[in-house]
Amino acid sequence: MTLHPEPLAARDWIAGLEKGLHIIEAFDAAHARLTATEMGERCGMTRTAARRYLKTLVHLGYVGTDGKLYWLMPRILRLGHAYIESARLPRLVQPFLQRITSGTDEIAYLAVLDGDDTIFIARSGLQRHTATGYMPGTRLPAQVTAAGMVMLACGEEAEMDRWLQSHELRSFTTFTVTGVDGFREQLMGFRRQGWSVSEQQLELNFRGIAVPLLDRNNKVHGAISMTMPINREETDHALNRILPVLQEAARNLRPLI
Repeated sequence: MTLHPEPLAARDWIAGLEKGLHIIEAFDAAHARLTATEMGERCGMTRTAARRYLKTLVHLGYVGTDGKLYWLMPRILRLGHAYIESARLPRLVQPFLQRITSGTDEIAYLAVLDGDDTIFIARSGLQRHTATGYMPGTRLPAQVTAAGMVMLACGEEAEMDRWLQSHELRSFTTFTVTGVDGFREQLMGFRRQGWSVSEQQLELNFRGIAVPLLDRNNKVHGAISMTMPINREETDHALNRILPVLQEAARNLRPLI
């Protein structure tokens, strides 16, 4: 897992592709429908340029329009589903997630790190769990998820420090750690022990437990985790029940990654 991509030679850079992807990424919950002018402002380009990119995406079926406003169409899901269906890691880890759920009766997740965010790319669950928990594709701030923190903690220390220097630590609850020094100290503790626990950092009354997925060279490829209400059991009891199962799965996956 690389937090910062390798530099790309200018001759290999396709600026039009970059701008088109920025157009797609500019849509979110707060900006579900945008005019060409608004899109240009969000992407740092002229209205005319934004309109050309939007009309191309309309032609390809990824964006809809009424002539003034533009919005994403369901076809955009093809891009995300192509990763879920073709990536090796989710297919490799899925059987292990199912075994974790069978042994604990909890939903198990596979997550990777993408900039500020933890992205859940696979999950397990019994039939009664299908309407609960995070769905594949869910993005959450890395700083407040157990999976995100353990991936930051167990990667290269220099990469962790670069992440801390370039990312703002936001407050989500009164328990959220927002000081850089305190957060780094927490990460270093997770690094030493090889696992993480997050309690009420993102949502009140919820706990997350995670372990990193490492290859033979100790490179982090993702994390497996569980999230549960904290009022069902004490932290020590939850760790004793959940952590050994997650660690065993990670050990068994290590030679396969």
